[in-house]
Amino acid sequence: MRVALAPLVAGRKVVDAGGHPSAKFSAAAQAAGATIERVGRRGKYLLVELDDGRDLVIHLGMTGRLRLRAAEHVDDPYVRAWWALDDGEVLELRDVRRFGRVAVVPRGRHDSLPTLAALGPEPFAETFTPEVLWQALRRSRLRVKTQLLQQRAVAGVGNIYADEALWRAGVDPAVRKVSRPQATRLHAAIRAVLAAALANGGTTLRDYRTVDGGTGRNQDHLACYGRAGEPCTRCATTLRRKVLDGRGTTWCPACQRR
Repeated sequence: MRVALAPLVAGRKVVDAGGHPSAKFSAAAQAAGATIERVGRRGKYLLVELDDGRDLVIHLGMTGRLRLRAAEHVDDPYVRAWWALDDGEVLELRDVRRFGRVAVVPRGRHDSLPTLAALGPEPFAETFTPEVLWQALRRSRLRVKTQLLQQRAVAGVGNIYADEALWRAGVDPAVRKVSRPQATRLHAAIRAVLAAALANGGTTLRDYRTVDGGTGRNQDHLACYGRAGEPCTRCATTLRRKVLDGRGTTWCPACQRR
């Protein structure tokens, strides 16, 4: 989303803006009058840097999507926030279930957004090493998949990519203790899985859409997630599914043996 959005809005002035009266979206209006300098990202948060020293923070939640459209009026009850740009287009946040979030804060001051402030290292950062991952995982007794989803060991890994990375690394998602060699394999797997997903434009199973309204292509390349009952592409064992800490989880009982 960041890669597609950045060249479309960088340098554009926000001439008007508004949001749903809910506290989760009303801050969108505060961006009016500012110019967008660049679009960054931290974990699953988009950080739209404004020329007045503030960040417009956008989280899509489960069903949110950003789209650019012409400025004519569109009656859509699911548009939760919008920003009219000086080129005649409108950037909209459409979110059916209202799990998304919009905030405007001083540049880099994310303490008012605890989930963002507590994020772990970026997966492609030099500071994210196999040792860093192992140390983060060994400090908790939670299941390894649950730790990944908490975003503290590493930022940006959601349910789909956690299943994919754990399968690729041969790590049982339910274990509570990971060895150094397992952490090394998992580190490489996280990077490989996310790099492939980015190259394929994201994964569209139901809600996710690109800025131009299209769908991602990565769903056609998933090796594990959503394939319960089908043969493992590595060993031909039937993949299984169970619920771990409230999240549906697919794994191979042979490749990911405890």
